[in-house]
Amino acid sequence: MPKFDRYIGIDYSGAATASTSLKGLRIYAAELMQTPVEILPPPGPRKFWTRHGVAEWLAAQLRSGGATLVGIDHAFSFPLRYFEAHRIPGGWPEFLDDFQRHWPTDVEQVRVEDIRRGLHGDGASRGGDARWRRLTEQRCRAKSVFHFDVQGSVAKSTHAGLPWLRYLKRELGASVHFWPFDGWKPPRGRSVIAEVYPSLSSKSSPSEGRTPDQHDAFSATRWLQMTDINDFLDMYFQPMLNREDRPIAELEGWILGGA
Repeated sequence: MPKFDRYIGIDYSGAATASTSLKGLRIYAAELMQTPVEILPPPGPRKFWTRHGVAEWLAAQLRSGGATLVGIDHAFSFPLRYFEAHRIPGGWPEFLDDFQRHWPTDVEQVRVEDIRRGLHGDGASRGGDARWRRLTEQRCRAKSVFHFDVQGSVAKSTHAGLPWLRYLKRELGASVHFWPFDGWKPPRGRSVIAEVYPSLSSKSSPSEGRTPDQHDAFSATRWLQMTDINDFLDMYFQPMLNREDRPIAELEGWILGGA
């Protein structure tokens, strides 16, 4: 029996500012037996979604009721080496607070590049090495969250998106389960927000005229939906991790569907 009523896949973008209309920022959604469809921003001067707009829309959707499984295409945390190098205390919520203080990419008119160049925030004191990778990135052969300026990198989208995860956690509280930071097994009936990596599933279905960003959001939504319908979610919610790796993954996060 499916655990969720709705599925949302978000292909993220770290370009420009939080209030910039971004062609690469796409949302697809589906109910239980529905083909995923693109969700467009509300009518107005902006043709495409903004990161601020996506966060507000998602918060409203998750408040409206019904168990929803959300997949967002950027990293939710950083490698263990980052926590050790910067002596970040506490767990994931404390990491989000510390990150936002140094990388305030949710502030209007602040770009990731502005912080990298020292024009805002204090990114220099919270940097990382492109050779540092999370366990889940190693298993999925994904790039490091610090690997900027290369094709296929999620560094910018991660640095732009983390403050909005903090916003969602503050807005929604315990009504939403952030996997796996709130536990590997989400309570039944509760909405879940998880990290996804569309490259794991995007080649399994034809693009049918969708742009690469649209197809990534579509593929993420479709994978979440079909994995739930086919009753494989429990397996993916409990990845095979040994005793040493599990607490590291609980801090670094995990890609849902990753090995």
